[in-house]
Amino acid sequence: MKGLQGKVAIVTGGSSGIGQAIAIRLGEEGVNVAVNYVGPAQGAEETKEAIEHGVDLCMKRLSESGTRPVLVRADVSDEDEVAQMFDRVLEEYGRLDYLINNAGIQIAADTRDLPVEHFDKVLAVNLRGAFLCAQQAVRHFLDADRPGAIVNVSSVHQLIPKPRFVGYSVSKGGMQNLTRTLALEFAARGIRVNGIGPGATVTPINRSWIDDPAKRAMVESHIPMRRAGDAEEMAAAAAFLCSDEAAYITGQTLFIDGASPSTPRSRPPGHRSDATADWWPNRSTLGRPH
Repeated sequence: MKGLQGKVAIVTGGSSGIGQAIAIRLGEEGVNVAVNYVGPAQGAEETKEAIEHGVDLCMKRLSESGTRPVLVRADVSDEDEVAQMFDRVLEEYGRLDYLINNAGIQIAADTRDLPVEHFDKVLAVNLRGAFLCAQQAVRHFLDADRPGAIVNVSSVHQLIPKPRFVGYSVSKGGMQNLTRTLALEFAARGIRVNGIGPGATVTPINRSWIDDPAKRAMVESHIPMRRAGDAEEMAAAAAFLCSDEAAYITGQTLFIDGASPSTPRSRPPGHRSDATADWWPNRSTLGRPH
């Protein structure tokens, strides 16, 4: 894609799934990628091993692309850690061209039973984290007086609420307006801000329905294209939005969902929005990136 060779990107939550695929795709396009990740909660050994494996795989693939990747550990909900991450990247590369806000979590519970601290945690990572990283990226773009691009990895659920995942739905709704607001505020300075809205996506985190033929058939039966997407398809869209080929696109969210009925433009007659809770797969779980 045009204009990507030799540029520098930060991909948050880049250890697995969509974030990992975006990091690898950008590397294949010649981008030097700083892969952000945060460790799992104490005692979550299975998750710890999965994240470490994902980090190793991602860094290996990026190194094979001939680029110069770095690994940056930071909790994106922590202002100081975010600032330190950007300082590290700028020290390593001397510049930043792209930010991919991908880090995100979700916690399932009936809204009436959801502890407030769990709601706060989801918003802290998904929305506050995206804001903190975008703020740092914008500051750099302005100080360097050069254009830049931000891609926020959102979800179809920024439009259609997801029952039992109120924190996730609210955070993604907020990300939609974060994208629009930043795009309007900085368009004249050459800073583009867009989002991608994945639908059901095949990632390691979704093994619970991917590996169950009955569950997978149920999920895919609700998608007009009759299949789930894969992380590489999400990554291709993110790379396009970073590239010069998308130079006149800003403030938009590109939905990548196979015309899923969970989005308003394709909802069939008689569709009930609360049915989403019965079939929509989890793209992430507590403490895990998208």
